[in-house]
Amino acid sequence: MDARGRSAWRRGRVPASAAVAVACVLAFPGAVPNAAGRLGSLAETFLPWLGLTMPVLLVIALVRRSTTALLALLPVAAAWLGQFGGALTADEAPGYDITVVQHNVSDENRDPGGTARALMEARPQMIALQELTPSALPSYRAALAAGYPHHAVHGTVGLWSVYPLADVRPLDIRPPGFGADWNRGLRATAVTPHGEAAVHVAHLPSVRLGPTTGFGSAARDASAALLGEAIAAERPGTVILLGDLNATVDDRGLAPVTSRLRPAPPAFAFSWPAALPLARIDQVMARSATVVGIRTLPATGSDHLPVAARIRW
Repeated sequence: MDARGRSAWRRGRVPASAAVAVACVLAFPGAVPNAAGRLGSLAETFLPWLGLTMPVLLVIALVRRSTTALLALLPVAAAWLGQFGGALTADEAPGYDITVVQHNVSDENRDPGGTARALMEARPQMIALQELTPSALPSYRAALAAGYPHHAVHGTVGLWSVYPLADVRPLDIRPPGFGADWNRGLRATAVTPHGEAAVHVAHLPSVRLGPTTGFGSAARDASAALLGEAIAAERPGTVILLGDLNATVDDRGLAPVTSRLRPAPPAFAFSWPAALPLARIDQVMARSATVVGIRTLPATGSDHLPVAARIRW
């Protein structure tokens, strides 16, 4: 009994209730409504970090000497492991056909040539870049020319490939209200030894977090819907998506894309921000092929980390 006559079972009801709430969000993130400020998408974006509540609640439970609060931590641990336990032991499956690299190089990158050379160290067969600027583009072309003789650029996105590229065309993912100069998508057919693949390179609009707007993802969600329509319109066969989607694969705003393509297997591989990565918003997905592993590469001059993925036909 404590000074107020409460047993270990009656103490700590508030932290126990908080633990139950966290467990519910982890187990059923889709139940968090998106109507007000898109809180559901915000929770899904940073869902893995809810695991940090466990040590905090554990300390509170021990200080309060509350059996109820301690037991309430069990569903939190179970829900977190159910969602992300696979990422703790994630390893690339044996056997793959190609390696691809996805990187938002940043329009403020001061060393585009060095960035390009760093990406080539992963020995990918294809490299997708976003935030290409007219001043930096010649440096990327020069650095990648020898190893990647085939490339396509549209607006601020580009694709470099060791394989021939055919049927290159813009990918219209411009959300309503954005100007005609907003060109952040392209589509090309890569002719590989394993078969042809429709490769989409995309950079969806950024999101903003504000006290009045909440998680401002409306433009990104509209662009994701257009990207999903473009993927659905592809003929049967292999499709590969490389992009800075400004969303994690858990975010419901990306559902038009994730419902049509298979994401990489569970792996944290957080890519943004480069200084202290909190989420992987750079994605590699595929249809009629399998992304068997994804990892981050060392930092470049960008605020994103590059990601490398292995794909099996």
